[in-house]
Amino acid sequence: MPSNRWIKNALPGALGILLFLLIWELLGRTGVLGLTWPPLTSVIATLIDPSKTALFLRATSASLTSAGTGYLAGGALGLVAALAGHLIPTLQEGLSRFAAVVNSVPPIALASVFLVLVTTESTPTAVAAIKVFFIIFIAVQSGLRSATPAQHDLFTSLGTGRFKRLWLLEVPTMLPVAMSGLKIAVPVALIGAFVGEWFGASRGLGVLILNAMQNFQISMLWSAVLLATLVSLAVYFILTMVESIVRLRLT
Repeated sequence: MPSNRWIKNALPGALGILLFLLIWELLGRTGVLGLTWPPLTSVIATLIDPSKTALFLRATSASLTSAGTGYLAGGALGLVAALAGHLIPTLQEGLSRFAAVVNSVPPIALASVFLVLVTTESTPTAVAAIKVFFIIFIAVQSGLRSATPAQHDLFTSLGTGRFKRLWLLEVPTMLPVAMSGLKIAVPVALIGAFVGEWFGASRGLGVLILNAMQNFQISMLWSAVLLATLVSLAVYFILTMVESIVRLRLT
């Protein structure tokens, strides 16, 4: 049955997470790793503390806004660049090299550059967009090439034009690969936003993490990290479900 298969596939992952959380709590309780590793229960207590709810909500909202805007902008740029390179072969090599060079620049270096080029509040969005751009560019580029020679031969024999072939053959075969790229880009966008927030942003989870680290607020630090992880996993899970629906409709 499908439900039993789903439980069987999910059980190892759930047990692994449970074991990790148990080890986290034990290490924190025993103090083996010192004061910088608090018990999980202490971190959760800080996270659900009513007096800190507004702070966490503001920080999460700011980070999601920056990461989300960068995600959409970087995704759109990556899609347009990949399509341009696919339709105009002379651009392909140059665009691929440009994307590789941009991706090779560390996020901290990018944030430093954008701090000069744009405002401090726009830096998280810009860093997230640049890092997402490369992932989507590669995913779409690979997906557009995934149609088999036999499929291309069929469309050639039918006399299909270039743009009609793109729409009827190459885009549908590209979608599953693009969805995987969109899914992978979620944590990358969030990390880019967090790094960008370290360079003068007024709010965000990155700012919260940095301030907690500088003031040695260990429970607050781990609470912000845990919250960032949960947000990333939630969005990743949603996109995984969307990817499953897309694959189901295309098969």
